[in-house]
Amino acid sequence: MDFLINIAEGFIGLFRTGADVFMSWIVGIVPLVLILLVFMNTLINLIGQEKINKFAQWASKFGIMRNMILPFIATFMLGNPASFTMGKFLPEFYKPSYYAATAQYCHTSSGIFPHINPGELFVWLGIASGVSTLGLSMTPLAIRYLLVGLVMNAVGAYVTDYTTAYVSKKSGIELSKVAKM
Repeated sequence: MDFLINIAEGFIGLFRTGADVFMSWIVGIVPLVLILLVFMNTLINLIGQEKINKFAQWASKFGIMRNMILPFIATFMLGNPASFTMGKFLPEFYKPSYYAATAQYCHTSSGIFPHINPGELFVWLGIASGVSTLGLSMTPLAIRYLLVGLVMNAVGAYVTDYTTAYVSKKSGIELSKVAKM
C-alpha cells in the first residue's frame, strides 16, 4: 500500500511543482514580456512603419547591416515570427542569409530580451536556474549569449550567402542582388 501512496504522491507532486513554476512566471516573466511587447509596438508606431521599412531597405545594401544589425533590430523591435517580414525588403539573393541570421538570433537573445521569443524562455530559464543556483548573476551570461550569438549568427548568414551563390551557380539560376521596390 505504501508503494501506491508514494506513486500517487509523486505523480501529483510533479504537477504541484509545475504549477509553482507556472505561478512564478505569471508574477515574474509574463508581465515583463507583456510590457516589453507594448513598448516595442509603441516605439514602432511613434517612429512610423514607413521609416522602419525605409531603414530596412537601406540596411540591405551593406553586409554587416544586412547580416548583423538588421536581424538584431528586426528581432528586437518585432519579435518572433514578425521579424522575418523585414526580409521582404532584401534582394532575392540575400533573403536566405537574412532568414538564417534572424532565426538564430531569435534564440540567442532570449536571456536579455525575453520579449523576442517567449517560447525560448524554457531553454533559457533552465540554463539560468543552474547559474542562479550557484549564486551568480544571470545578466553577464545573458549578455555574453547575446554578443556571441550576434557574431556567430552573422557568420552563419555569410556562409548562407556563399551557399546560395554556389547553389545558384550550379543550378543556373541568377538571383538579384538589388532590391526592387
